[in-house]
Amino acid sequence: MKYTLREHLRGTLTLSMLTVGTLAVCVPFFLVALLKIVPSRRLRLRVGQWLCYLGEGWIGLNRRILALTQRIDWDVGGEGPLLRRDWYLVICNHQSWVDILVLQCSLNRQIPFLKFFIKRQMAWMPFLGQAWWALDMPFMRRHSKEYLARHPEKRDQDLVATQKACEKFREVPTTLVNFVEGTRFTVAKHQSQDSAYRHLLAPRAGGIAYTLAAMHGILRQLLDVTIAYPEGRPTFWQLCCGRVRQIVVRYRCDAIERWMAEGDYTDDEAFRERLQAWLRERWQNKDELLTRLEAEYA
Repeated sequence: MKYTLREHLRGTLTLSMLTVGTLAVCVPFFLVALLKIVPSRRLRLRVGQWLCYLGEGWIGLNRRILALTQRIDWDVGGEGPLLRRDWYLVICNHQSWVDILVLQCSLNRQIPFLKFFIKRQMAWMPFLGQAWWALDMPFMRRHSKEYLARHPEKRDQDLVATQKACEKFREVPTTLVNFVEGTRFTVAKHQSQDSAYRHLLAPRAGGIAYTLAAMHGILRQLLDVTIAYPEGRPTFWQLCCGRVRQIVVRYRCDAIERWMAEGDYTDDEAFRERLQAWLRERWQNKDELLTRLEAEYA
């Protein structure tokens, strides 16, 4: 479907405002980030908090820009209290790059600033790599099964490095996000997987196990988020052009059970099967919720 002139103008305006807003936030952000080189650990932790506040301000600015340029009906609701001073693991279905913006806008200032595991190679990206470092995003280097088969001595390297990177989170309330499907949903991927779910790809329990093990019992709350786009999965440009009129977010917050953070996913087959069964049940419930939302907003 072709875009109209009005949609192109709206998209250009929205994207321009988001870009200018981001650049405006970058100036104070990087000035504050320079303080992280100070050797005082206490000051570095404080600076990390200031940077998260700036990040929350940036997300709030993006939300206001969308409110000015779009007519989106946000339907957000769920079960369980959301607290600024707690430690969260967020799991969510993944359909579009818009999901990240939706998560940020829906949860901003309700729970700690959202952090994502970043591939170590991306640390060298101009501006973004430095921003992720300043925001204490955990950088990781995930070795493939083939590589680990050839170099078994590297098996725990990622976990140890990530645990060290996440040590600071013991003192600062933190939210880590995990898209457990591992990739964005497409019809082709859904068919190639022969997925057991109507609206979802198969979930991967290894990512949750890795995150919980890396955080070494720090995370206390599991926030299970479901995102639905009644008009279809949008691209970021479609969002900017005004083609997204409805966004639905549902969440459920539960305490993370102790057994989930204590098992060995690699070597303990019983634990691995238990975690996989737990996640499959979660994903089945999420799939049924998406079916109900589809009928409700038809």
